[in-house]
Parts: sequence; C-alpha cells; structure tokens
Amino acid sequence: MNHGFLPISRKEMEERGWNQVDFVYVSGDAYVDHPSFGHAIITRLLEAHGFRVGIIAQPDWKDKESITEFGEPRLGFMVSAGNMDSMVNHYSVSKKRRQQDSYTPGGVMGKRPDYAAVVYGNLIRQTYKKTPIILGGIEASLRRLAHYDYWSNQLKRSILLDSGADLVSYGMGERSIIEIAEALDAGLDIKDITYIDGTVCKVKNLDSVYDAEILEPYEEMKKDKLLYAKSFYRQYCNTDPFSGKRLVEPYSDHLYVVQNPPAKPLTQQEMDDVYALPYMRTYHPSYETAGGVPAIREIKFSLISNRGCFGGCSFCALTFHQGRIIQTRSKESLIAEAKTFPEDPEFKGYIHDVGGPTANFRAPACKKQLKYGACTNKQCLFPKPCKNLIADHKEYLSILRDLRKIPGVKKVFIRSGIRFDYLLADPDDTFFKELCQYHVSGQLKVAPEHVADPVLQMMGKPENAVYERFTHKYEEINKRLGLKQYLVPYLMSSHPGSTMKEAVKLAEYLRDLGYMPEQVQDFYPTPSTISTCMYYTGVDPRTMKPVYVPKNPHEKAMQRALIQYRNPKNYDLVMEALRIADRMDLVGFDEKCLIRPRKLHSEKMQEKNGYSGRNHGGTHGGTDRKSKNPNGNNKNPGKPNGNYKNSNAGHKNTKPAFTGNDRGESSSRPQKKKSIRNVHKRK
Repeated sequence: MNHGFLPISRKEMEERGWNQVDFVYVSGDAYVDHPSFGHAIITRLLEAHGFRVGIIAQPDWKDKESITEFGEPRLGFMVSAGNMDSMVNHYSVSKKRRQQDSYTPGGVMGKRPDYAAVVYGNLIRQTYKKTPIILGGIEASLRRLAHYDYWSNQLKRSILLDSGADLVSYGMGERSIIEIAEALDAGLDIKDITYIDGTVCKVKNLDSVYDAEILEPYEEMKKDKLLYAKSFYRQYCNTDPFSGKRLVEPYSDHLYVVQNPPAKPLTQQEMDDVYALPYMRTYHPSYETAGGVPAIREIKFSLISNRGCFGGCSFCALTFHQGRIIQTRSKESLIAEAKTFPEDPEFKGYIHDVGGPTANFRAPACKKQLKYGACTNKQCLFPKPCKNLIADHKEYLSILRDLRKIPGVKKVFIRSGIRFDYLLADPDDTFFKELCQYHVSGQLKVAPEHVADPVLQMMGKPENAVYERFTHKYEEINKRLGLKQYLVPYLMSSHPGSTMKEAVKLAEYLRDLGYMPEQVQDFYPTPSTISTCMYYTGVDPRTMKPVYVPKNPHEKAMQRALIQYRNPKNYDLVMEALRIADRMDLVGFDEKCLIRPRKLHSEKMQEKNGYSGRNHGGTHGGTDRKSKNPNGNNKNPGKPNGNYKNSNAGHKNTKPAFTGNDRGESSSRPQKKKSIRNVHKRK
C-alpha cells in the first residue's frame, strides 16, 4: 500500500506506475484525506482491499473533459455530492445564496453545481455510455426514493433515475461499497447487482425481486400528498438493518426502483479498522496556495467515537442515513489516534470534540437492538425514555479520563452535542459532574429546540419540563464546583406545529431567561425527514393527523422575529405577531412586556447613542451557535448573559455530514447596554 495522498491527476497516477485506475471517485468536496470526510473513508477502504482509486475533486461540470482525467476506469465511477447536500450547502432556508463553502479551497462558493450528484452522474454518462456509475454520500442517500424537494417545491423521483447512475450505496457505505467492487471485479454486470444490502437499484420487472413490500406508485403520489405521507412512513419504519424489508417503488409497468434492506452495522473491530487506515489527516497540498480547506480547522483534532442516533428527532435525517443503532470505536482506537495529535506542530493541546451525532451515546439503547433491531413503532427516548433503555456513561467517562491524561493534551471538549434527556436518565451523576468540571469551556450548547410542548411533540423532543430539570441540575452542579458556566440553547422557529401562540411562548421564555440569540434557526425542510414530510403534506405521517405548518414567508419572518424581539429592526414584525396571537398584553411598560408602544419606541430610536435596551426590558444581547467565549456579568449559572461574539472561524464537522439543518438564518448585532435592571435574574 502506498503512503501519501491518492492520485488526483493522471500524472500522479502514472507516478505510481499505474496505467489505469479501477475506480474514479468524483466528489463535490475538495480532497481532504481525513476520516471525517466520506470520500476519504471509501477511497482508503477500497485501497485497503487492493483496488486502485483516483479522485476527481470538484470537477468543472460545464466541461465534459473534467471527468476524463484518468480515462475510463476499469470497474466504474463513484459519485458523491460531498459531506453536505449540495442544496443545503448553497442556500439558506430563505433560499438565498450562501457566501462561503467550507468544503472548498479558500471557502470559495460555486465550485460545485446545484443537485451535484445528478449533474455529475449525467456528465459522466454523456462521455462513458456503459461504464458503471455508483452514487453515494448524504445527497444520494436521502434522495434514494421519491422525495420532496424544498428548493423546487416538487415531489422528485429517485435520484437513481435522474442521475443516469446504476446503483445508490446508501447509509455509511463501507459494507456495500466493497461488495459492489468485488462483484464488478468478479465480472458481474452492473445490471445484475441487485441483491446487496444498503443499495438501491432499478429493474424492468419484479421477476428477480423477492420478499418485497410495494410502495405507492410515484405518479399517484404526485397527485395525492397523503399517499406520499403513507409511503414515507413505510420507508421510515424500514430503516433498521435487522427488521427492514426490501421496498419497491413503481414508476411504470417497466420501471421499478428497488431499495434493499440497510447494511448491517459495523462491529467495533470493523470501526477500529476503518479509522486506522493510513489517512494523511489533512487536505491535499495543491490547495495550500488557495488558503487550504476551512472545514479541516475544527475536525483535524477531533475524535469520532460513534455513529447512529436513537434520539429520533423529527427534523433530523439520521434515521434514514446512519440508522438508530449505535456503532462505536474502542477506547484503545480513540486513545491511539489522540496520541498522534501532539506530534502535529499545529496542535495546541486542545481536542475539539469526542463524539458523533450525539456525543454521549456509546452503546445501543437496549440489549435487544443488536439482535432484533430498533423497534419500528416506538422511540427510545420519546415521549418518555423506554423502560428497556440502558442509560450509562461509564465507558464514555473512562475514555474522557484517559484522554485527559495524554501528555500534551490540555483540554478535551465535547462539542457535537449532549442529549440532555439521556443524561438525566442515568442514575449516576458522575459523568454530569465531570462534564461540567473538565469538558465545558464557559458554556455548554444543548438543543431543547423549543419550549412549547405541542411543538416539541411534533419535533419528537421531550417535553419542556425535562429541559427545565436539566437546567436546574446543571446550575446546581456548577454551583457546587464553584464555576460560572452557562447553557446556550439551540432554538428553532417555524417548525410544523408552531402557531403564533407557540412562537410567542418561546419569546416569553427568552425574555425570562434574559437572552436573545444572535442567530436564529428557522426550520429547513431537507429530504427524508418526518418534519419535511409534515411540511409538504400537512399531516404527521405517524398518525396521518393534520398539522399546522407555517409556510408563508411573512409568517415565518414574524416567528423568527419573536425570538429576536429586542432587535429594533424587528419591531413591526413583533407587533404584528402579537396582534395575530391576541397578546397585546405584551406591549406596554411592564417588565413582562416584550416591546413598548410605538411612540416611546420611536423616541428612543432617535437617541444620540442609538437603540437603548431599556425600552425592551434590558440589554440587547445575543449568542451565536458557534460562539465560544461569553462576556458580561451574568451571575446566574446556566443562564447565558447573551453578549457573545462569534469566534469560531472554522466550520465544525466532527463526522460525515448528515444533517440538513440550517443554523443561521437571521442575525443581529448586540447593542450597548443602558439599563441597570438585571434582566438575567429569573422572575
């Protein structure tokens, strides 16, 4: 096995003594040889199995010659849009073009097309008519069957049909991609590879398809949204590798898309082997002149300890991509990787993260899952923790303790998210105490997402009382430790189920907390989530009951403005929202009011020093979901002061990207504090 980067040009291929590669991997991301990038894992795994792989990163999709760098590969092309869905990468929830692409050299936007997997697939097919094309990555995985596309507002066909590809390898892909490669190497025609778990194929008839469940036909779903809701929920109930059935989606009498059951989860030894492959752990040196690839900054010294998530949030696509069964690396594997960090001259002593989709999940939710799979009709944590749930942080705690002992390591952070309801379910508080004592840097980011129980129910999140218990416990532990540390809550506006009434309740919660986010997450409908299905169909696919969905851009703007009600630019929107919600009691001079009447507001707007927070109940502070260092004088642990500056220059991604949530739709700048009232003190 060669050491160094895999070839990205014909010259580099020939330097290895190759006259042809077995596979060409086409990626929408720049080439970063780090296990946080899907293309790095798949290509290194193929290399470990003896296959020759060349990488074409971010080809010019307007030029057919851009994908001919290596000529025709011996076995086929592999195509991925990258670590993010290309549409989420390009557009905010308001469909405005983003300014930076953290997965491109120099952060330059525009180096990949919209719907990148489809564009790349067709580009290849125009040049190589019969060469096998296999799609993978998050974009293909979540679009493997008919799906609602928010950006075009259409129900789209399986990506397999629109891309010209032959197969989709969905999920994490390690098992299926090697089986595909070995089948092609053995001489099988790509059209005959219809049987591999974790893949989607297309067939002309169902003669060779057995033990399958037939979904609603695509043409009928286009006419009836409720049929799509039924189909989606059937898909959702078949995402488990142990209990999932083979699904067939009919497109015509002579065209069917077949989704085989998900691939089995990797064993711990297999996970260790994947992360022990000879990654260079950085971007290709050819990107140095452009300033490197921004995404490497936060993940270079982070550790991926697990995969999968049994949290089951409605707005998250993890169930469809990684599944609900937790897969982990061993402690030995994590410690071995961490010990290499001090050898890097860029390492400053800080391990940025030890986690995954949910940091404190280190084992399957219960003993049944590895034998029978996750329950199809129950959630592990929602609405209450299952009686079979095993909430145990002992192994995770042991890993963190050993990491702290490594010479050269100053601090070990946990940034990929703590599931607070799972933490509360653990009867042993030892981990909670050490989390506060050693692994929080001033503030801990958690995701209650909302405070109104009707919305939380639609989100698949625990009721607000659970979060309140967590905040009180967090305060108590920090007080005992003599630490002033804060909670920064991730909150979401305009999620299905959120009427103006619930939006106002969220604003009142922030008022009592003395906190206003600098950035607001507006619900982003991305492919293959329950919440997106609600958004498109107007029903909860789990119950088929109607759900209120805020779709009108003006209404969404009002709900977003309520979260930032202290921002003077939002005054008119907040006033309109309060009228609609019949909550004009919140307009006035009482400290419980959100805004003051217009006359006084206008006078204060004309003050020499600009807007005074006095009119709105206190200092106009804010937080950014990427902020690190609090400032201000909040004396109530667990209650963020609100004046934070965004100091995270990098794009944190400690795992192959899987989520489609936009965490930065609206922002405002903190204003000068002119009120002496302590708005942070809980009333």
